[in-house]
Amino acid sequence: MLGKLFKSLERTRSSLFSSISKLKKKQKLSDELLDDIEEQLLLADIGYDTVEGIINIIKNFSNDNHLSSIKDFLVTRLPEKSCLELSKLPLAMFMVGVNGTGKTTSAAKLAKLYKEAGKKVMLIAADTYRAAAIQQLEIWSERAKVKLISNEKSKEPSAVVFDGLTSAKASDYDVVIVDTAGRLHTYENLMMELEKMYRIVKNRFPEFIVRNMITIDSLLGQNSIVQAKSFNKIIPLDGVILTKLDSTAKGGIIFSIFKELSIPIKYICTGESIDDIEYFNPKIYLDGLLGKD
Repeated sequence: MLGKLFKSLERTRSSLFSSISKLKKKQKLSDELLDDIEEQLLLADIGYDTVEGIINIIKNFSNDNHLSSIKDFLVTRLPEKSCLELSKLPLAMFMVGVNGTGKTTSAAKLAKLYKEAGKKVMLIAADTYRAAAIQQLEIWSERAKVKLISNEKSKEPSAVVFDGLTSAKASDYDVVIVDTAGRLHTYENLMMELEKMYRIVKNRFPEFIVRNMITIDSLLGQNSIVQAKSFNKIIPLDGVILTKLDSTAKGGIIFSIFKELSIPIKYICTGESIDDIEYFNPKIYLDGLLGKD
């Protein structure tokens, strides 16, 4: 697990470590050095408030191990270690987010995790807009070895969700994961449609515990915060799946997400394979971002 994430954050870690390591060499703490460290931290998508806290640590601590002090500070700015929710079942999980953030693949990855945990899992294809969306999820459901409910003739996602939950209830499924269409947060009618699906499950299927998971593309950086806030106004978000965290991503957006939304990061996706998903672990993440002490 550490190896995949560690490799994904290699570029960011190299830039940050190069700047911070100068402190270990007892280089004079000049304004130029502080500016360089601050710039690298901001380029890594670490929010301004968090960067300011790191700079204050560097200024106020004269010990040789600044990295350890910085990590101690940063871990307080991160959510706790995540795990599969298994104690409260059955679950109905909505995968939401803007177009292209990886909802469909994340749905399948989650389905496989729950399947491997011994749970009875169903996927529902509620993306009735995008061409070939159902076919794509069908391929992923076969890889995850879970049941798929879809209706290619229906253009009404709420009806597909209702039929899927009815089937899941009748057959005692533990986990139902709903793949919704990507939608821009500025499209009011599509956002209201999402709220309708959520309301149907809450009102008509009270035995299911609803969890709303938003997929956030790690490449979008700070722009994703505005999107997530808009979704959170329509339906209560319960967790974040950070996607596309590969060697091209900066990785620091997690701090801003948690600070601005107070929503835990549940999973990190580091690739396109169905196994490229990890539970969020603050220690492993910080080791990937800053290197090991």
